[in-house]
Amino acid sequence: MASPAPRPRLFVAVVPPDAVLAELRRATAVLDALPGADRLRPTEAGGHHLTLAFLGPAGPDRLENLTERLARAAHRTAPFPLALRGAGRFGDRVLWARPEGDLTALARLADRVRAAATRAGLPPDAEHAFRPHLTLARVRPGQPLRLAPYAEALAELAAGPWQVDEVRLVRGVPPPGGVPGARPTYETAGRWPLGG
Repeated sequence: MASPAPRPRLFVAVVPPDAVLAELRRATAVLDALPGADRLRPTEAGGHHLTLAFLGPAGPDRLENLTERLARAAHRTAPFPLALRGAGRFGDRVLWARPEGDLTALARLADRVRAAATRAGLPPDAEHAFRPHLTLARVRPGQPLRLAPYAEALAELAAGPWQVDEVRLVRGVPPPGGVPGARPTYETAGRWPLGG
């Protein structure tokens, strides 16, 4: 019997503009020359974002309520500047770019988004507290790799700045099981301008 298809996962995020993502791609190209780079799985195209809240699956009724509340949360937040400067890591599992700029405004937006989701009946995943970062790559399962040299190689990473002027609801669709090299895809399910 075939296993059920993986369920899409909703999250709310800030997505850098294309010009900043192009700068990020150029800045991270140095990683390809490092020993063991083939054990890194770079974030897929369309997957670069700063997650504000991970949510579970939502039916149409909750989704409608969520979108109304996210629109209000965005409207109550003024646009603010961000940039990506340097890198960090979560152990030897995840390599990420560090946001810089108005991190207080980013945290405030995350708080408002998380409160909106909770009031809509879709409380954020408690295991994923808000930690501002943009994931660059993950270590491939079963292929250990020390990430400290990778983070050090990106110490001078610089992309942006840009003005954060919207928030997005994104649907992450997991890859089909059993397909080697398959990647998740990301679809924007809604976007709301910041107001303030």
